[in-house]
Parts: sequence; C-alpha cells; structure tokens
Amino acid sequence: MAILIFFLAHWFICLFFQTFFHHRYASHKMFTMNKFWERFFHLTTYLAQGSSYLTPSAYAIMHRMHHAFSDTEKDPHSPNFFKDVVGMMIHTKEIFHGLVNKTIQVSPKFLGNYPTWDWLDRFGYGWPSRIFWMVGYTVFYAFFATEWWMYLLLPVHFMMGPVHGAIVNWCGHKYGYQNYNNDDHSKNSLPFDFLMLGELFQNNHHKHPNSPNFAQRWWEFDPVYPIMRLLHWAGVIQLRRA
Repeated sequence: MAILIFFLAHWFICLFFQTFFHHRYASHKMFTMNKFWERFFHLTTYLAQGSSYLTPSAYAIMHRMHHAFSDTEKDPHSPNFFKDVVGMMIHTKEIFHGLVNKTIQVSPKFLGNYPTWDWLDRFGYGWPSRIFWMVGYTVFYAFFATEWWMYLLLPVHFMMGPVHGAIVNWCGHKYGYQNYNNDDHSKNSLPFDFLMLGELFQNNHHKHPNSPNFAQRWWEFDPVYPIMRLLHWAGVIQLRRA
C-alpha cells in the first residue's frame, strides 16, 4: 500500500507542477505572480520532478514551437512522424537537450518571458541531482516494497516528467474527439481528464492556447482550473482576463 500511495502521489504532484508551472505559466503566461511565488513554484517544481527535472525555459521554448508547427515536420514532438512513442521521446529529448545547452538555434519569437533560475536549473538538470533522486526513490522502495514487481515502477519515477509529456503528446494528437478544426491532429482524449490533470484536452488547448481552462464544453472538466481560481482568489496568482 505504501508503494502505491507513493507512486500515485509522485505521479499527480509532479504532473500538477508540470501543467501549472511549466505549461500554463512558463509557456503561455496564463497568469502572473510576484517574484516570491515564482521562485517558490520554481523550487517546488524541482522537488516534485526530482530526477526528471525539466528546465522551464527550454520547456517553454519547445512548447511554443509545438504550437507554431503543430503536427508538421517542424513540430518537436508530433506522434505522426514516428512509429512508436519511444522514437518520439528520443527525438524530443535531443531537441530539449539542445535547447538547454543552447546548441539549437530558434526564432527569437519563441524566446523570453519565462522563469529562469540559473543555479537551480543547472543543478536540477545535472547528473549529480538526478542520481541523488534516483537513489532516494530506490531506497524508499527497498524499505517499503513487498513484491518484486513493484520495482518495475522505479523507471517511471526516474523519468516521470518525460513520461507525462510522452502520454500527452502521443495520446493528445492521436486518440479522442475534436471540438474544433485546428488544421492539426490535436484531440481531446478524455472528457474528464483526471489522469493527466487536463493536459489531454489538446484540441481545446490548441484552439484557445492562452485559456487557463482547458475544458470548453459543459461535460468536460479540467481539474487544475479550480485550483488556479482558488490561488487567484487567495492573491497568489492573477489569472489573465479571457
């Protein structure tokens, strides 16, 4: 039971910070916040993602490229150009690594207006940090795992951030229904997206990329949007006007 709770907690906490901080804030600026809260969420995003920490600036650049070139050959992670999700993940990783190390030249229109914290981003993306977290996950399993097959979950912990991205980009552009014709393959995979906290409303999001609510129809529900409304009410963030 402890392993299941730990896995689910890591899954949803990591996913929340990726959709809230990396996607909705760093990439789209769906809301604003002061420097204290930006630093707070930057740090907690690192703590949540652990060994799979994704540098917010590189994430934002790549995601903006994805919107600009959705499902074309310039899209950094369209599933329509790969035979399987592993091939797409490898291709995405190479582009992401190039963006982090500034070995890939991109249009200036994709740059700027995203959170940066130089020492944390360098440390979090480095191998010493990744190994520290992987050892920590493994030690937890050594104490609490009761069956051998539980250890098969460890690679998911190690690569939690990229795993989430792969599910969203693969499923969200291959499976589901469309509310809008966006001239791409974006789809809404689930009408109640509890599994990926709203990220599988890809068709809605590509139609309204700056809307903080990924749900558009009455039967759809984005579980992160009410949390954002609560944070807005509390004065932690300020949602953009629709």
